[in-house]
Amino acid sequence: MHRPTPLALITLTLMTAALTGTAHAAPKKISGYGTLGVTNGKQGGTYALPLGDSPQSLFYYGVIDNNLGLVSQQLFDGLLEFNLATYKLEPALAESYAVSNGGKTYTFKLRQGVKWSDGQTFDADDVVFTYKNIIMNPEARAGDAASFKLDGKPVEISRVNQYTVKFDLPRPSPAFLLQMRSFIMPKHKLLKFSEEGGAKPSDINGAWPTNSPESDVVGTGPFKLGTYTAGQKVTLVRNPNHWKVDAAGTRLPYLDRLEFLIIRDPQAQVAQFLAGNLDQLNISGAQFPDLKGKEVAGAPFKVMRSTALFGSPPFVAYNFDARDPALAKVFSDVRFRRAMQGVLNRERIIDTVYNGLASLPGHGVAPINKEWYANTRPQLGSFNVAAAGQALDALGLKSKNSAGIRLLPGGKPLEFDLTYGTDSSTYPAMATIIQSDFAKVGVKVNLRGILSSKLLSTGQSGDWEMILHAFGDQPDPELRKPIWQPGGALYYWHRSLQPARDGDKPNVAKMAAWEKDIYAIFDKAATTTNVGERKALYTRWQLLFAQNLPVTPIAKPENIGAVSNKYGNYVYNLGVIPGYNPVTLIYQK
Repeated sequence: MHRPTPLALITLTLMTAALTGTAHAAPKKISGYGTLGVTNGKQGGTYALPLGDSPQSLFYYGVIDNNLGLVSQQLFDGLLEFNLATYKLEPALAESYAVSNGGKTYTFKLRQGVKWSDGQTFDADDVVFTYKNIIMNPEARAGDAASFKLDGKPVEISRVNQYTVKFDLPRPSPAFLLQMRSFIMPKHKLLKFSEEGGAKPSDINGAWPTNSPESDVVGTGPFKLGTYTAGQKVTLVRNPNHWKVDAAGTRLPYLDRLEFLIIRDPQAQVAQFLAGNLDQLNISGAQFPDLKGKEVAGAPFKVMRSTALFGSPPFVAYNFDARDPALAKVFSDVRFRRAMQGVLNRERIIDTVYNGLASLPGHGVAPINKEWYANTRPQLGSFNVAAAGQALDALGLKSKNSAGIRLLPGGKPLEFDLTYGTDSSTYPAMATIIQSDFAKVGVKVNLRGILSSKLLSTGQSGDWEMILHAFGDQPDPELRKPIWQPGGALYYWHRSLQPARDGDKPNVAKMAAWEKDIYAIFDKAATTTNVGERKALYTRWQLLFAQNLPVTPIAKPENIGAVSNKYGNYVYNLGVIPGYNPVTLIYQK
């Protein structure tokens, strides 16, 4: 991992290109990935991938939907993207960028000659429209308005000329460039759904419902929408206007078609992969031994594993605002959360659920992320039923009923539901282990299974008591601020802290002392440009996280993927980057 350059060293000539001029930019040439096994491919072919469920919409910012995200990353692009070998940000729809005014002004020169998939010209109007009407719109369900309001003041975006846009920040924001990976949307197709076009701000969520004509869904990505049959398949076809070429100058993508087959059951996905109906599959540690054994025995596919930077480590959380006041009081007591960590058998879960292909987790930062990770492993403790029982006794939960279940102060049994995803390849087994081990200290857990796609919305609704969920790691903790800063939009285990309106100040008065500390740390780190100071702040946050357990992390799974031998250029070094599964480079041999 690279160390971020202090803003003081960034100059107006950053990325070497000038911000003026009228010459058309050449397509972006994708090269330098030889260490990842990438070679020049040939055009043609169809590639099949799984989707866990039908997308709820065709408009990325209208719903929070991981399945739609997997499709959208092939349809749309951002101003910047990650280099697959170095994980450094580099230009995408922006040809270059410059930072000035003490780190408060970001100017992007756009790549000229880029066309939307319907042939219309991409330019600055699309970028300004996307950020003003969608991403910075607090009513857009999957927007990110909070990241564009700093110290209560909005980020201003403006059109300099047809191919230049400028962001003016109220104060420096060292992680701001990481926000520039957001998908840019076509103004000429979405104007009528926007406030700029005369609609209400919330109307943007109604853009591109699943029965929209394919011609309405327009992007700059490597593919465009072909057909969508709910419950069955989403087909994407090659976008002939895509703006990337390979090292030999061949226009990308190589493939003619992508087919996303909607298969809800993970075991059914494996069966379809083995039958040759899927060409790529992300798998769990539980599925690894069987598939690896088949590969060694001569099956026509390869299984690869890697330590994960990205990816989503599972955790359990307790609802601080549970509807039962007695449970809410217990869940809000850090002594209870620490006690229950003692009966969270991480080693057993790593061994039996992941077949050893996982490791102990960090607290908000992946252990492989040497840039920011603080060693919080000692705070994970160890599985110790006796010590956990003694801690619960000391908490005043010593009395038990005839069934051996501890009693709350009012006499009710200490019993609650654990909400988890039944269609996950790992959550059901994990939930069963948790249920069994919690019973050893007299805590009764009832399993409440729902579709994994509903976990986030259920968490945000507050209709749960204990939940088994996961959020992905990112290279910079700033990108996880909505999750880990108390009062953030995704800090749903203590929902009463959240502001009435996205972007406003949360309810600091209701925060525990440690939550106030974490809140202040994230605010300060968001403005501190000195790398050493940011590192110290995020180290303190991780220690406060480990000590107070807003959620209790369980494990950090490895990334494991399988791909058919019929295809080349499968990139899976640190795991597929969220928002960018590089099938653009994949070719059929």
